Amino acid sequence: MVTIPARRAVSFAGIAALAVGAGLVLLLQVIPPTDEISVTRRTISEYGLSDHKWVFDLAVILVALGSAAGLSVLHRQGRLPVPAAILGTLWTVGLLVIVAFPKPDWATVSRADFGGTLHRIASVVAFAALPLAVLVASRTAFPTSPGRRWVARVLAVASLGWLAVILGAVVVAAAWGGRWWTLIPLGLVERGMALTELVALAVLLAPVGASAVRGVSPPERR
Repeated sequence: MVTIPARRAVSFAGIAALAVGAGLVLLLQVIPPTDEISVTRRTISEYGLSDHKWVFDLAVILVALGSAAGLSVLHRQGRLPVPAAILGTLWTVGLLVIVAFPKPDWATVSRADFGGTLHRIASVVAFAALPLAVLVASRTAFPTSPGRRWVARVLAVASLGWLAVILGAVVVAAAWGGRWWTLIPLGLVERGMALTELVALAVLLAPVGASAVRGVSPPERR
């Protein structure tokens, strides 16, 4: 049986992987040649088309692995409801699909191919699934910690707010014409959404006291 200290170590390792992944993306924003990519207009996936593609891929994979590790601990503790586990899986798989099928290079193609379409779908699914997973899991994950439950929910709602800005631009463009990605600072919105979601996930994954775990997880009472 995996001990509580071991599970806490896995949770912290998962959070560390999230932090390193986010740090690598931030690094790409300040080192050449990716420092020339606009952080306000270009999406994060643009780094996957650069000479530093391997750094971008490593960052996303680290976030996926950290998410999977932390969520698995919550599941084993009985702190992750089934719907949240499914949504968390969609987030993790979506990240891996983003790496496997890079964003199309619009400088050389006029329309997305099969891989580009998968990239788009995976991005939307991943960014929508994670905040929903945090919302669904917050009560079960923090039965005796109303403060952390509140913080997780606020961050999840804020993440959905960022996503709503993007979807709103799509709706406006569909109704009145134009290119939706020019209606908003897409790069800035996506980066804000990604950062908010990672912080929300870190709050969810951070270990709680042993008494709280025993209160929701029958296996821990053995």
